[in-house]
Amino acid sequence: MIPGYSGATTSQELLKLDNQFCFALHAAARLVVRSYGPVLRELDLTYPQYLVLLVLWEWDRERQARPTVTALGERLELDSGTLTPLLRRLEQKGLITRERAVGDERERLLRVTRSGRALRKSARRVPLVLLEESPLPVDELLELRDRLKALRTRLAQQSAPSEP
Repeated sequence: MIPGYSGATTSQELLKLDNQFCFALHAAARLVVRSYGPVLRELDLTYPQYLVLLVLWEWDRERQARPTVTALGERLELDSGTLTPLLRRLEQKGLITRERAVGDERERLLRVTRSGRALRKSARRVPLVLLEESPLPVDELLELRDRLKALRTRLAQQSAPSEP
């Protein structure tokens, strides 16, 4: 028995799909991402491309000194194999540029183009549309977001290698 857990008590109950925290989170995440589809299609973006642009727009405003693919991967928790095709498509659309870093040919620097900056103005409506269409009140959504961020932080700390 898990202290403080009054849910499923038998091993049969513990192993039911609907009793799994991971599945509830996974299924909800898929539905949330799907809800972004219509508004992102209007911008000709996929959800992963939108996430990339959110980071690059933030870095552009902050004048990030070294906006690299590596730093982007760390920020989004994605590997370069996942990022490379996303970045290639964004570059083909004229929204970003990728340049080799001076002094390290392996590293690529990322920049938002003028078209990419212009798209940012249109993208401001994405979160607003989703908040307006949400089945939950805004305050509940913000509380849920903050709790998920706390969970993510704790899980990351838990999985981080401990120092000797």
